[in-house]
Amino acid sequence: MTQAPTSAVDTARNYYNSSDADTFYFTIWGGENIHIGLYATPDEAIAEASQRTVERMSARLQTLNPSAKVLDLGAGYGGSMRHLARTVGCRCVALNLSEVENARDRAMNREQGLDRLIEVVEGDFAHLPFPDASFEVVWSQDAILHSGERDRVIAEIARVLKSGGEFVFTDPMQADDCPQNVLQPILDRIHLDSLGSPGFYRQQARKVGLAELSYESHSEQLTAHYTRVLQELQHRAAEVLAAGISQGYSDRMQKGLQHWIEGGRKGYLAWGIFHFRKP
Repeated sequence: MTQAPTSAVDTARNYYNSSDADTFYFTIWGGENIHIGLYATPDEAIAEASQRTVERMSARLQTLNPSAKVLDLGAGYGGSMRHLARTVGCRCVALNLSEVENARDRAMNREQGLDRLIEVVEGDFAHLPFPDASFEVVWSQDAILHSGERDRVIAEIARVLKSGGEFVFTDPMQADDCPQNVLQPILDRIHLDSLGSPGFYRQQARKVGLAELSYESHSEQLTAHYTRVLQELQHRAAEVLAAGISQGYSDRMQKGLQHWIEGGRKGYLAWGIFHFRKP
């Protein structure tokens, strides 16, 4: 039975399907990888830092081999799965709710000769359309925050993982000791009532029987990343407007990025690489 989409899902889908968002993320945010990067220097290219995150996450996985099947939740333009397909030769499923992003993903898979290894699926990661124990690895980068049912997302991940399978993910989070109400400007911007926290994800993982292997904290990289994106947007303002991004979207994005930067600098936000295993 097909599940009715939640309002959070509809909001996220409509946003990422918009021409403004698609042009911005593909042009400014990093192209193939639209997630937070690990920066070696403050002025490093966004795409290079973002690729480093992919490589750091994949290096943690112990079950990754050519016979493994990997599910990416909130795959965006699919750069992570192309990296795994290219370097490991594993089979990948890129699940994502934006039809616009998925079309770019499929096109790049074909262009790079990787479409035989990567299936792009439109869907909501709170209601995964896969049987139990389907994957050796579940992967997600900066996507679970968009769900209004994060507890259900973690339960679904545990369901589709095989015994011994691994779950590796990143997500922009509030710090465990974040004061109440200070993140409202960020929440208003992304149309959410809350963010997860490291403690929340640990608690939810324990509830569904996932064992934590590690948490690699890089909260300072969240601030570094949003700072770089803001710098790039301001530096290339004329270019992005010529590419079709509206002035209103650009102004709102710059204001939103400032909120993320401020929250990070004040220690209200957290980000890092979580790694779990299903016994």
